[in-house]
Amino acid sequence: MKKIKIGLILGTRPEAIKMAAFLSPPEGFDVVVCNTGQHLELITPMLDFFGYKDIHTLTACVPGQSLAELSARMLPEITLWLQKTTPDLIFVQGDTQSSFIGALAAFYQKIPVAHIEAGLRTEDPYNPFPEEMNRRLISQIATYHFAPTEKAAQKLLAEGFQKHVWNVGNTGIDALYATAKKAIQPKHITIDPDKKIIFVTAHRRENHGAPMVNICTALRDIVRTHPDVQIIFPVHKNPRVQETVTQHLHGIPNISLIEPLDYPETVWILSKSYLILTDSGGLQEEAPALKKPVLVMRDETERTEGVISGAALLVGTNPKTITDVVKRLLEDTRQYTAMADADCPYGNGHTADQIWAILATQL
Repeated sequence: MKKIKIGLILGTRPEAIKMAAFLSPPEGFDVVVCNTGQHLELITPMLDFFGYKDIHTLTACVPGQSLAELSARMLPEITLWLQKTTPDLIFVQGDTQSSFIGALAAFYQKIPVAHIEAGLRTEDPYNPFPEEMNRRLISQIATYHFAPTEKAAQKLLAEGFQKHVWNVGNTGIDALYATAKKAIQPKHITIDPDKKIIFVTAHRRENHGAPMVNICTALRDIVRTHPDVQIIFPVHKNPRVQETVTQHLHGIPNISLIEPLDYPETVWILSKSYLILTDSGGLQEEAPALKKPVLVMRDETERTEGVISGAALLVGTNPKTITDVVKRLLEDTRQYTAMADADCPYGNGHTADQIWAILATQL
C-alpha cells in the first residue's frame, strides 16, 4: 500500500521546534522536509538537535533583502521542490514568510495544505507585521486547520471556515515536554543561585527602534532597583536589535547579554527562571507550561488565552509599566503564585498524535 507523503515546509527556529513532533509519523505516512533557510544560522542547530533528515535546503535567503525580495526568491524554489518530491499534503506552521509562501506554492501546484497553529488573530493587519496577514492568508489557502486552542478554532469558524477545523493544542508543548527531559545548562552562562533569574527575549519588527530602547530602559531600572535579580538576555541576530541592545545594556551589572541559545539550553534557563519577559509568540506558550509567569512586551497578542487564564500579562513597551509589574511580581508572593499556578491553555504535549489520527481518517 502506497504511503501518504507529507511535506514539511519550514525556515525559522520556531518552525523547526514546532514541526519536530511530526518527524516520527505513524504507519502509512512518510515525511519529507524543505528548509527555506529564512533564518539559516538559527535553524540549523534545531534541525540537528531534533534529528531532521533528508532535508532539502533552499538558497532563497540573502542578507538584507526585503520581504518582497524574499518572497519572490522563495516561491520558485519551493515550487521546484514540490514538483520534484510530489507530496500528497503540505504542513506549514504558524505565520512566517516561509509558511505563507510555502502554502502559496502548494496551492499553485494543487497540493492541499494543513495549517498547524491555525486561527491566531490580533485583528490588526499590521501588528504583528507581517505575521498577522500571513496567517490570515494561509487560512484562505489551507484545507485542514489545526487550531492550538478552542478560541482559535472558534475564530476560524466565525470567519466562515466550517469544515476541517480542529482544536488539537500546540505542537510547541510537545517539543517542550520532550526537550525538558534532556535540557542542558549552557556552559558559557554563570547563574547566581542567590538571584532571581529574569529571562528576556525581544526581536519583533514592531519593537525595533524606540520600543526596543524603552525595553532596555526598563531592564536597566529593574536591576538598579532590585540587586537580587539577574537578567539573562539572548540577543537576536538582527543587526537592528543587536545595535540597540548593545548600546544601551552592554556592561550593565546583573544583565547578561549572550548569544542566542540552542533550544535545550533555552528550556534549561526557562526552568530555572523566576519570570519571563518577551515579545515572542512561542515563549508565551512555553512559560505557562513550565509554570513561569510571562510578561508580554507587546500592545496586542494573538495568544490571548494565556492572558485570560492569568498566566500572562500584556505590558507593552512603556518602561514604567514594565518595571511596575516586575516590581509587584518580585515583591508580592500572592500575585506571583497566582500567575505561576494558572492553567496552561496550550495543550498537553500530544498534539501531533491527534493530528496524525485526524489525517488518517481524512486522507
